[in-house]
Amino acid sequence: MIFKAIKSLLLVLSFSTFFISCDSKENSSQELKVFRYNEHYNVATLDPAFARNPPIIWPTNQLFNGLVQQDDSLNIKPDIAKSWEISDDTKTYTFNLRKNVWFHKHSQFANADSTRTVTAADFVYSFNRLKDPKVASPGSWVLSNVEHYKAVNDSTLVITLKKEFPAFLGLLAMRYCSVVPHEVVDYFGTEFRSNPIGTGPFKFKRWEEGVKLVLRKNENYFEKDEDGIQLPYLEAIAITFLPDKQSEFLQFAQGNLDMLNSLDPSYKDELLTATGQLQEKYKENVNTITGPFLNTEYLGFFLSSNEDEVRSLALRKAVNLGFDRLKMIKYLRNGIGTPANAGFIPSGLPGYGTSGFEYDPVEARKLIEQYIKESGNTSPSITIGTNSQYLDICEYIQRELGKLGLLINIDVMPPSTLRQLKSTGKLDSFRASWIADYPDAENYLSLYYSKNFTPNGPNYTHFKSAEFDKLYEDSFKISDIEKRKILYKRMDSILISKAPFVPLYYDQVIKFVHKNVTGLTANPQDFLVLKRVRKLPLD
Repeated sequence: MIFKAIKSLLLVLSFSTFFISCDSKENSSQELKVFRYNEHYNVATLDPAFARNPPIIWPTNQLFNGLVQQDDSLNIKPDIAKSWEISDDTKTYTFNLRKNVWFHKHSQFANADSTRTVTAADFVYSFNRLKDPKVASPGSWVLSNVEHYKAVNDSTLVITLKKEFPAFLGLLAMRYCSVVPHEVVDYFGTEFRSNPIGTGPFKFKRWEEGVKLVLRKNENYFEKDEDGIQLPYLEAIAITFLPDKQSEFLQFAQGNLDMLNSLDPSYKDELLTATGQLQEKYKENVNTITGPFLNTEYLGFFLSSNEDEVRSLALRKAVNLGFDRLKMIKYLRNGIGTPANAGFIPSGLPGYGTSGFEYDPVEARKLIEQYIKESGNTSPSITIGTNSQYLDICEYIQRELGKLGLLINIDVMPPSTLRQLKSTGKLDSFRASWIADYPDAENYLSLYYSKNFTPNGPNYTHFKSAEFDKLYEDSFKISDIEKRKILYKRMDSILISKAPFVPLYYDQVIKFVHKNVTGLTANPQDFLVLKRVRKLPLD
């Protein structure tokens, strides 16, 4: 294992040396500004139609643009669309496109400049491709509520929805909805995955799969900063693929990586104190970047289970009350995250803040004893399915509930098995997380809408409430976020009262960067955006 890690490391370092030395010759008059980070998982594709997870979303964020984009406060901002209007019935969106957005250069553009500007017809093509069954994009659902779309002219795109959906602009900000050029996609076919041409601040340079991915500055990028300086500031991005997290940490500590984006148990105590502060020896050279992450970590109960314990509201509430979330965060996560003492909606979204479950072992014991008395079952037990990454948290809950008279069994399995069994209703209880697809509380509440029962939707618990369903459907008809927020809180209160889940913690984005890196921010959806990042000379 160690030999393989060292071999991979040497290969990466030799590739890095080659890259930097070659490009130094091309840029002898200036210092090459390269931002370097590591990705633990191999990137399967650079085609935005398949950008379903962070390893793909991060590089495609640099390569592509859509109609709109989100800032770090989750506000929808112009991207290729400079402005838009929404009809009174909130079903029709008219986008006015910029006329100065150019695709990255490629020989398939049959003109002297080897490029061309983006038009509304390019979005029609890109959306058609996203919906094409032959392409089989996992993001086709984004357009499932779209009735039709058309290019009125080169700079005007009209999209009409089947029914109201206030969060629609958030969907369009997803990487799935990026614009791609038909000339290049048609030429490469499925090999567009490794020959991406977009409009983003960086353009594709080279990719040795499983070893290194290099992106270079797009000299024709349309965005400028507040001072009128063209973005991006960096000359290049270099992404390595070391699977071993300890090797990654070593590379970061030695200055060979500019960013460390994970907090692995193997080195978390080396890097952070129990309260989430940097250890003293790293303070001189490293900064931490933190912020809310739209991710709720939780335990779910499958309410259609044959097991009486899982169907018992008293026991589900007992689990919620029977362990100290604050202590769990402090000792198992080094202070990273917020104890989930509210509902399912995470911190950072309108609707967050419903009063939830606080640690109350006395009440938890009473509920367990109540269940024993009413059921006659003197040894109640619940089995939680999890993967090894969250075993310590499940074992903590097991110990705490065991003290109160409820036996918790833990079934550890590979992540892929956990996902499959959770989706098919084969687990009575399971550890899960929900990361926002788009920044609206509706995305979280959709997990408890009865028409979304798995396997046809994300309702893994099979929770059902007529009152909840009506509020959920009514929320689509309200465009005012303040009014929608009232409905969201009511729905979250219903969930708390029925306890189909145990919220564990609301996650937190945490990045470690060397102090010469500026402009990197903590995006609530953890979408890496590098167009405003600078690297300053080291002292």
